[in-house]
Amino acid sequence: MAPLNVLMVGTGEYTTGFVGGGMSGSDKKVGVVGLTMFDLRRRGKVGKLSMVGTSGNKFPAIREHLDKNITQVYNGLDTSFDSFPANDQRDPDAYKTAIDALSPGDAITIFTPDPTHFPIAMYAIERGIHVLVTKPAVHKLSDHQKLVEASRKHNVFVFVEHHKRFDPAYADARHKAKNLGDFNYFYSYMSQPKSQLETFKAWAGKESDISYYLNSHHIDVNESMVPDFKPVRVMASAAKGIATDLGCVPETEDTITLLTDWVKKTDESKRATGVYTASWTAPQKAGVHSNQYFHYMASKGEVRANQAKRAYDVTEDDSGLMWYNPFYMKYAPDEEGNFAGQTGYGYISFEKFVDAVTALKEGRVTLDDLDKRGLPTIKNTIATGAILEAGRRSLDERRPVEIVEEDGVWSLK
Repeated sequence: MAPLNVLMVGTGEYTTGFVGGGMSGSDKKVGVVGLTMFDLRRRGKVGKLSMVGTSGNKFPAIREHLDKNITQVYNGLDTSFDSFPANDQRDPDAYKTAIDALSPGDAITIFTPDPTHFPIAMYAIERGIHVLVTKPAVHKLSDHQKLVEASRKHNVFVFVEHHKRFDPAYADARHKAKNLGDFNYFYSYMSQPKSQLETFKAWAGKESDISYYLNSHHIDVNESMVPDFKPVRVMASAAKGIATDLGCVPETEDTITLLTDWVKKTDESKRATGVYTASWTAPQKAGVHSNQYFHYMASKGEVRANQAKRAYDVTEDDSGLMWYNPFYMKYAPDEEGNFAGQTGYGYISFEKFVDAVTALKEGRVTLDDLDKRGLPTIKNTIATGAILEAGRRSLDERRPVEIVEEDGVWSLK
């Protein structure tokens, strides 16, 4: 079978590392999606590549950026791709033209502002296109369930890019948790520096919040650790003042915490508490781009994971002390000059998607088989979607929000 053709929807930091007319100032200076797809094409797993944004006039600079920082760095790695819209056009609906240029069985990746995920994903699914969407998959629980239904109707794979599931420490912790008894308590914290507010200024506080953006990581990790529990109630709290002082809209929260009640599906007298905190107003020079850690406690033991400082630091005169995370994306080339980051969990999440789609197209697996593997499929991430929307509603309405699940149908009250 021919390798998978992939359209990359979204041309920003995560796809290309190109932000605001130049290289991103974050740890994703050459992106993640594009670099991974270019390498998967080199390895024969991916075929024709294309990319779509809203402004075609960015593409000449993006191509120059990719050539300089990828092709010339990684032994001539091919960074060619078809682009939509044309260089002299601006078209917010260009994704439709780009998807229409695909064939059923091809795939897309979606790395665009959160509110656009649902219409783009649905447009692709209805045309038989497989979908990888960044987290959060969607803002609304009802839309999440519509994607589950559409995925089954059109027999296409929809995968939510919860890459922390493939972090080796987190994956091992999830396995260890199986033998620790009933879930009792989970606390997580994840943050990024205030500079991210500049990167996300077009939508921060207007179209999404830091809970959707960062809490989604650990809520998914928690959900995947406790398949015998379900969330039933969320109460959210938020801190404000820093982002607004930096010029963000008044609605922008700095730090959001979700207090979540869970119950055991077979015995609701057994309850657990999940506390998820996320911030994008951490200090600019904290030494790490993303603080990330959690504490999981169960009836027979506990797990603690701190993935901010990975026993690897670099000190420079200009930038000071920095803790890097090559376990996510390793950008150093190998001894032959080729990209050598195939073991990074950021890379692995995309390869898992490509391999799953290929297996589905070849008839080796079904959608149900892929759900049973514990991948972050659209079906396996419903509880995360429910908690995230419940948190947003709790903040907006200043009240606890109930999560109800009956016969596989989820709702909020």
